[in-house]
Amino acid sequence: MPLATPVLDDRRYDDILAEIRTRIPRYTPEWRAQWTDLNDSDPGMILAQTFAWLAEMLLFRMEQVPDLQYLKFLQLIGIELLPARPAVAELSFTVADGIQAPSVIVPPRTSVSAAGEDGLPVVFETEQPLIAITAQLKAVQSYDGAVWSDCSASNADPVQAGATLYPFGEAPREGGALVLGFGFPEGYLTADIFPPVSIDLAIFAKEEIAGSTVQQCGSMRSYAPAALQWEAFDGTEWQSLDSFDDATLALTRSGHLTVRVPTNLALQRAYLGTYDTIDPVTKQPRPPLFWIRARLVESQYEKAPELAAIRTNTVAAIQAQTVNGEVLGGTTGARNQSWRLENQPVLKDSLRIEIDEGISDQSPEWKVADDLFGAGPIDRVLGVNWTSAEVRAGDGEHGQIPVANAADPDANVIAREYRYGGGLRGNVGAGAIQNLLSPIDGIDSGKITNSFAAAGGADEERLDEAKVRARLSLRARERAVSTEDFELLARQAGNVRRAKALPLTHPAFPGVKVPGAVTLIIVPDSKSARPVPSDGLLRLVCAFLETRRLLTTELFVVGPQYVEVRVEAAITVEAAADPARVRQDVETALKEYLSPLKGGDDGLGWPFGGPLRYSKILQRIFTVPGVDSVPSFALVVDGEHQPECRDVSIPALALTTSGDHAITFETVDELEEQL
Repeated sequence: MPLATPVLDDRRYDDILAEIRTRIPRYTPEWRAQWTDLNDSDPGMILAQTFAWLAEMLLFRMEQVPDLQYLKFLQLIGIELLPARPAVAELSFTVADGIQAPSVIVPPRTSVSAAGEDGLPVVFETEQPLIAITAQLKAVQSYDGAVWSDCSASNADPVQAGATLYPFGEAPREGGALVLGFGFPEGYLTADIFPPVSIDLAIFAKEEIAGSTVQQCGSMRSYAPAALQWEAFDGTEWQSLDSFDDATLALTRSGHLTVRVPTNLALQRAYLGTYDTIDPVTKQPRPPLFWIRARLVESQYEKAPELAAIRTNTVAAIQAQTVNGEVLGGTTGARNQSWRLENQPVLKDSLRIEIDEGISDQSPEWKVADDLFGAGPIDRVLGVNWTSAEVRAGDGEHGQIPVANAADPDANVIAREYRYGGGLRGNVGAGAIQNLLSPIDGIDSGKITNSFAAAGGADEERLDEAKVRARLSLRARERAVSTEDFELLARQAGNVRRAKALPLTHPAFPGVKVPGAVTLIIVPDSKSARPVPSDGLLRLVCAFLETRRLLTTELFVVGPQYVEVRVEAAITVEAAADPARVRQDVETALKEYLSPLKGGDDGLGWPFGGPLRYSKILQRIFTVPGVDSVPSFALVVDGEHQPECRDVSIPALALTTSGDHAITFETVDELEEQL
């Protein structure tokens, strides 16, 4: 898309000359005695006018710097304009009725489409092959170790239901389980036998569906905060299953995982949990199901995983179309030859071009690059503008010149394959992708959909946007040297809400300054009153910072210490106020003020090692509507009563957390009666 040339400096000759006049008294203090003539005939003013004229010409020439130079300056610091990006959607397929096979293969590059806002179809292609199983997911239940919850309705239509699916309950504990019930469509001849298949489960996390983005960190390894054991019910007891390729990190983020049912395991249909023999909607008997569960063996969740939906027979698709064997034209042997693909924008790194120069029996494939500035005179490289789909050959200095082919002068340049698509138009809504463009035997073409909206599509980045991104990238610098670097990168590594880097600090030697040691305290985003990072999160942050720290830095990542603060207070409530409501509001205000994530004076979390100010905590009580006075007030820190009207210090690495506050109250009328 066209880019407007930025204005570097809008000053002209008169502006520059006027600025020089104003600087004469500052830079020539002797002017009052010797330089008394500022008219145009004065030699000094002639020099000033000359410099103003030269400066105006220099500014004009700088204004003519092309956008290409700006792009090259950005490339020197590793920043390039981002090409148009295609949207990504998760497509769910359904095996057609009457199919007796246990599964149907959906090949890669299967094409489907949605109706675009401009009236043209928006085409998507699947990225990977999919083995669609005939068994259908009919029931989803969660078990928290004590209570069963039926989540089938919200899982079937998450957009309309809007409910959150907690796979192990709102307070996960060992023994909890996510239980999935499978059944077969009517007419399936072996409906009483569950075949040995691999079940690909697509997990959609609640927060990611809501629009939060997930940062990918190169070679960073990820660690799950819990251990799951997948099992199947054989009619008597649960049998272990193999699970692999878990990209969900124990159901904490969106992704796929695979569960395999072996050939030697005979599953039995049964009624389980809240799954009843009578359908609550149709009031008709319904058959038992085959059950598979994920049992929570070990839990260190910072907060309960929240899911939007679970799907089978689901595969990722991107908004792109594949073109094969497109003839671009011929070569003439001239410098800077160019051709243009019929479709744009082109997906980066998807283009394969062959040029038959008539020299050998084979048509060698030429490499493609964003430009030819790094190519030598013998390099077989073509420059590609991914947005305009223009392909340009070299000039003999930057890139080899393709020679002409007398036997085929007009059609010896062939694009063997490329994919095009991308842009904002690909971000279609949930349920919009329904048309199967390449029919597949065994797949119901009328039951293809995307349960959630496609996301990630973006137009080509503009130059001004790249400048902003460059400043942010330079700020992070992708290396950890200062304490601010460690804290900034730790918050980017994973579920880290707060981070505090302590230089010269070694956990094994408290109070001793150890050269080269850095201790990083991380606090996860959690609903718990004492947020503690799991072992997986600690390893995750370590792995992220390992490639970014200095070689001489010894890094330790730890969780925070907590000091429990409890308030014992007697409150006098105004006559018109509700005493129970006032007490509840006081307890809420104290918990919020002492919260490690939302407390403190700024509401960003209690500062590490921040002292307990007696007057400020008391002031929080008075901010609650309905409080008339506080006859008595005391602080209890870690079970020890503190002196009245005294501030209390806490350890330098500690945060505060609320205990069970003891708040008593009486009304103003009751107090007056006592007096």
